[in-house]
Amino acid sequence: MATAAVINYGSNPSFSGSEWVPSNLGSYPQPGEFAKPGYDRCSTEFEGMVGSSPALRAVLDQVRMVAPTDATVLIDGETGTGKELIAHAIHMQSERRQRPFVKVNCAAIPAELLESELFGHERGAFTSAVAQRIGRFEAADGGTLFLDEIGEMPLHLQTKLLRVLQEQEFERVGGTRTIRVNVRIVAATNRDLKKMVYENRFRADLYYRLAVFPLSVPPLRERREDVPLLARHFVRKHARRMGRTIDSIPTYALEALAAYDWPGNIRELQNVIERSIVLSNGPELYVVLPEATGKSTPVAVHSGPSNFSECGERARVLHALKEARGRVGGPSGAAAKLGLKRTTLLSRMRKMNIARLYE
Repeated sequence: MATAAVINYGSNPSFSGSEWVPSNLGSYPQPGEFAKPGYDRCSTEFEGMVGSSPALRAVLDQVRMVAPTDATVLIDGETGTGKELIAHAIHMQSERRQRPFVKVNCAAIPAELLESELFGHERGAFTSAVAQRIGRFEAADGGTLFLDEIGEMPLHLQTKLLRVLQEQEFERVGGTRTIRVNVRIVAATNRDLKKMVYENRFRADLYYRLAVFPLSVPPLRERREDVPLLARHFVRKHARRMGRTIDSIPTYALEALAAYDWPGNIRELQNVIERSIVLSNGPELYVVLPEATGKSTPVAVHSGPSNFSECGERARVLHALKEARGRVGGPSGAAAKLGLKRTTLLSRMRKMNIARLYE
């Protein structure tokens, strides 16, 4: 099976082909390598998380501090930012790493079944309870229970959860025997729990019990330096799985990826890279970005003349200049390829700080 080759983020040939110019994105240590002098510390990959931005390193520093303790952690962040990876990193950096890491998505389980899912049930507890079943708390005994989307938990279950957090004991649905467990709780949400407490939609006592150590995961738009590393990581991962060989991501494509705001965060970036691999016919990644407005119609970074979007304009100007070998004017120049007047393109190049190589 073919594997994805290393992508070069260092210097790139100029459009004239006679000199080398540094990529605006700079060069980064490879995943798994230790940073060279000039970088603060750490590698670019930690427990499955890829990046070297200050925003991510600040979060990982907090993970390293809280993981060895048994403190309850409340992770908040937008959808797709990697909250589950953070929770798993906390588990793997703790003394509980040899014990189970059990996940429950509170939003994915119907409210009437969530209690049984968490605490288990006895045979005959309800119509479909034909056998005894242990819940996620018992399954996680000695380990970590990750409660994702905790803000979706019904109020009546929040009371029972609070008791388990305080007493480490509960009864199965339909049972009378008290069961004791030793479970660490890590919860996550993309909702404003403080606001929900104020609106009486989330118990204040449970919120304060969960938020012993609050931890916020930054959105991808606040750690743009990590986009090239993440893109490379996903290219290697998905190209290998698809049996494709991708040798490079063009600089202009990387710039467009880094400029996009990623409302869906890392999950959206992964989907874009996977789709781009499917659409790439050669060894160079053909990157397709969603519209900056959030519409479903994609914008190809390699696209031609009139497809200007705020996030990809600079990338397409650079691509046109490269195709025109740096020439701005003339019938085969970059301006003609972009469907612009020569003076208009020169004006845009000045605004975007792109050097004019040719008249």
